[in-house]
Amino acid sequence: MGGDLSAPRVVVASEAGLAIRRMADVMDVIGAAYDADALILTPDDVAVAFFDLRTGLAGELFQKASQYGVRLALVLPDPAVHGPRWTDLAFEHRRHHAVRIVPSRAEADAWLAS
Repeated sequence: MGGDLSAPRVVVASEAGLAIRRMADVMDVIGAAYDADALILTPDDVAVAFFDLRTGLAGELFQKASQYGVRLALVLPDPAVHGPRWTDLAFEHRRHHAVRIVPSRAEADAWLAS
């Protein structure tokens, strides 16, 4: 955030009444966060189907966040609960410029403030 000492403008999905339950919700959520600096989601903000990677919900969200420049922090305290591939995704995204899977809200806030 190049010298800007103000806190980032973060949309917290649960506080903004946002959720991803179906594919059309992805662009609604990205759109709601587009003018902010970042978006924070938790498992409560997404349908169970989000964690089934065959549905494409997670992939679509990650792709759109990257494409539209929305920094996305997905708070997953234990990615393994959602299957071994989620553990891999958390590892693979640990240094991603736009999408991070983090274990806590504190880590989400710290990354988004950096």
